[in-house]
Amino acid sequence: MQKVLFTSLLFFFSAIGSLAIAQVKIVDSLPVAKDTIKKKTARYFNPHTATIRSAILPGLGQVYNRKYWKVPIVYGALGTTAAIYLYNIDTYRSLKQAFIYITDTIPANNVLIDPRFSNLSPTAIRSYRDSFRQNIDYAVLFFLLFWGLNVVDAAVDAHLKAFDVNDNLSLQIKPGHSLMANTNGISLVLNIGKRNSSK
Repeated sequence: MQKVLFTSLLFFFSAIGSLAIAQVKIVDSLPVAKDTIKKKTARYFNPHTATIRSAILPGLGQVYNRKYWKVPIVYGALGTTAAIYLYNIDTYRSLKQAFIYITDTIPANNVLIDPRFSNLSPTAIRSYRDSFRQNIDYAVLFFLLFWGLNVVDAAVDAHLKAFDVNDNLSLQIKPGHSLMANTNGISLVLNIGKRNSSK
């Protein structure tokens, strides 16, 4: 039942992601003036919007930022941890039931033990059960961690969209002279940009 639910959710999220990508491609194909696109860039890549979208649905913030190649990575990470969780919880339940059957006073219940664990001792079954219980916690922790990283990535990427990376930005090391100390040395000069002389 859980596997069917997980597969259905994965298919649902993939369909939503595909529709979002298709919608963005349709909007991109419309003829729009370049100046209009530049004016709307800061508003279009709003970090707050990207953060909210990624928090609600993983990968949606990446689609919003037009970083479509990141969506499979997001779902690959979340899907892997979800699959590990389902495997661990299924095995944990089998081990838990096996431990109950092997430690009760009814020998007939031993035939109900999962064949994978029928040859194990009660101590070994209990040890494996505790180990798989711990793995469930780790899987949930990593799932939440990857979800959080997806949100952080969308927010940072949206912030960097408005970052100025023109040719006038530079960091240079130049010889310098201090008038106050009357010494020579090296200066680190950050050139933010040149003013437009036509204005």
